[in-house]
Amino acid sequence: MGKFEKYRIDLKGMKENSAHYEFLLGNDFFAAIDSPELQKGKVTVELDVKKSAQAFELNFQSHGVVVVLCDRCLDEMDQEVTSTDKIFVKFGAEYADEGDNLIIVPEEDGDINVAWIMYEFIALAIPMKHVHAPGKCNKAMSGKLNKYLRTSADDEEDLEPVDDDADATDENDVVEEVEEKPIDPRWNELKKLL
Repeated sequence: MGKFEKYRIDLKGMKENSAHYEFLLGNDFFAAIDSPELQKGKVTVELDVKKSAQAFELNFQSHGVVVVLCDRCLDEMDQEVTSTDKIFVKFGAEYADEGDNLIIVPEEDGDINVAWIMYEFIALAIPMKHVHAPGKCNKAMSGKLNKYLRTSADDEEDLEPVDDDADATDENDVVEEVEEKPIDPRWNELKKLL
């Protein structure tokens, strides 16, 4: 992790009981992490480190914008992210992630690299659903999506494309009436119970 050397926090060498760090994570950071989910963004992370007798408390506050793909049209879109997260770090014999926000680092090293931790907090702050604001999606892709959109549960399983010129009717077109399906007579018997 030589490319993330500036995100290394020297816990053993802390002279005060607390320290404040501020990181600006740009496109270079996200590209260096090399994760398929996030490749671009501009996020500010403020890190407060508090030292106590038992552990170090690391408080992360992240806010900014990351670039993700729209779930609807697959174009890139800006997604705001904000998160407040906390982890505890203790010294031990070897590195271990104990869960419950506790990380053990080797006492002989005495430091922790927070690059991946910051990335994970940012990735977890992204909403599950990310779509453009109404009217901002790629028009061509939205048109293709609407072409195959299933509008009711009664539609056939094999979706047929809808003609783009559906609004314009030709005088030779015949409008078919929708045939209603008969209701199962057992439902009528059940309705009598009400």
